[in-house]
Amino acid sequence: MSNQLDKVRELIELRTQARLGGGEKAIEKQHAQGKYTARERITMLVDEGSFEELDMFVEHRCTNFGMEKKKYLGDGVVTGYGTIEGRLVYLFAQDFTVIGGSLSETMAKKICKVMDLAMMMGAPIVGLNDSGGARIQEGINALAGYAEIFQRNILASGVVPQISGIFGPCAGGAVYSPALTDFTIMAKGMSYMFLTGPKVVKTVTGEDVTQEQLGGADVHATRSGVTHFAVDNGNEGITLIRRLLSYLPQNNLEEAPIKTTNDPIDRLEDSLNEIIPDSPNKPYDMYEVIMAIVDDSEFLEVHSSYAKNIIVGFARFNGRSVGIVANQPKTLAGVLDINASRKAARFVRFCDAFNIPIVTLVDVPGFLPGTGQEYGGVIVHGAKLLYAYGEATVPKVTVTLRKSYGGAHIVMSCKQLRGDMNYAWPTAEIAVMGAVGAVEVLYAKEAKDAENPAKILAEKEMEYTKTFANPYNAAKYGYIDDVIEPRNTRFRIIRALQQLSTKKQINPPKKHDNLPL
Repeated sequence: MSNQLDKVRELIELRTQARLGGGEKAIEKQHAQGKYTARERITMLVDEGSFEELDMFVEHRCTNFGMEKKKYLGDGVVTGYGTIEGRLVYLFAQDFTVIGGSLSETMAKKICKVMDLAMMMGAPIVGLNDSGGARIQEGINALAGYAEIFQRNILASGVVPQISGIFGPCAGGAVYSPALTDFTIMAKGMSYMFLTGPKVVKTVTGEDVTQEQLGGADVHATRSGVTHFAVDNGNEGITLIRRLLSYLPQNNLEEAPIKTTNDPIDRLEDSLNEIIPDSPNKPYDMYEVIMAIVDDSEFLEVHSSYAKNIIVGFARFNGRSVGIVANQPKTLAGVLDINASRKAARFVRFCDAFNIPIVTLVDVPGFLPGTGQEYGGVIVHGAKLLYAYGEATVPKVTVTLRKSYGGAHIVMSCKQLRGDMNYAWPTAEIAVMGAVGAVEVLYAKEAKDAENPAKILAEKEMEYTKTFANPYNAAKYGYIDDVIEPRNTRFRIIRALQQLSTKKQINPPKKHDNLPL
């Protein structure tokens, strides 16, 4: 009996040792930097008492450079599964207290194991990154480990949601896993991502740049678009992951959970009847429209600081999770450009992959002109958004509020791209171009020959506006299903989504598409 008790005591001691990671001093150092440990992050993320750890006793196998003397139970990553709001989630959290969280062959195997389990069980994968990169002492084995993880990211894409939290360094090859996942969260002043660090940049290009300037949270949230969310600290990041998951299904064969709401379906928003300015060139705030029509004014914006001329994010209508894509007239008049097209296209494709209906709010004067855009490939980037809408088979409801001109009209979930229900406010202007530009093309010769060219153009502009710059011309052809009173927008969207809840649409069989990248 005593022999058995000794073995139990040994187990308990080993577990205690494993939970200390790199030891008390390393944990204190982590805390001194304002960072939580891997296990602390997991405890904060999952429901209390739900985490089941796997591979606690794994050790690395490297004997190069004296590594046989540096062995820690668990080897730099905590893996396992738990629940968030009662729903199964698989996760891994890199442990910076163990050899800087650097990736070894055995660490990669641990991560791959939970990713394989997530795929088999049909549950989301959450990765919490805090690592110095590949473990140099292991050379090619560490690189092979990264590649194994990336391969699983690729196969899991569109099958189960993948979320990356960056709560420390993430450099070199390590950046590709978050880049392959659906959503990335970075903490300001704490996390950074780059392929090559400041020293290499200085050597190769001569640029003097700090880690923060090169790959900090603000840089990736505003300029590169690499991260979808930039949070102030680790707590906020963990809370955001929980909130984000509440809008998502477990996998591509399920629907997102329904949330009970007391917000009436038929709630009228009289303010919307007056929100569009009299002048077509005057902006208004699309956020006011979104907050007025969604359940309980709750909207989880994605990429809020990047390409602000378009808004994307999650909301609910009558408790059902929905993706919203909306032009923002307050920024660049709501035009589409390279970054806005990329941002919206990725979001639309995510929603389509995970059975989340898409509500599109349109007020777009066109694509941003100029050599910068054309040389940057705005044609192919705009085509991404067009492609994303055209291939999407989830319910699609489009509401045109004001402008919807030219190619931008087509790209923003028009009827011909299989928009299911396309509504317009009475203020909608659906045409090839605005009245001023159209008249200058159509009546240039007539105006030139007239005694008073300005008067002729002004008259023709009014005539064009009355005839074409309205929703009724499009409605006459059935391209708009109905012209609706703005204050009824919430009710009409919900009724449309209810009708579309049993929608079945299948694209032609193929190995895969060839999205214009």
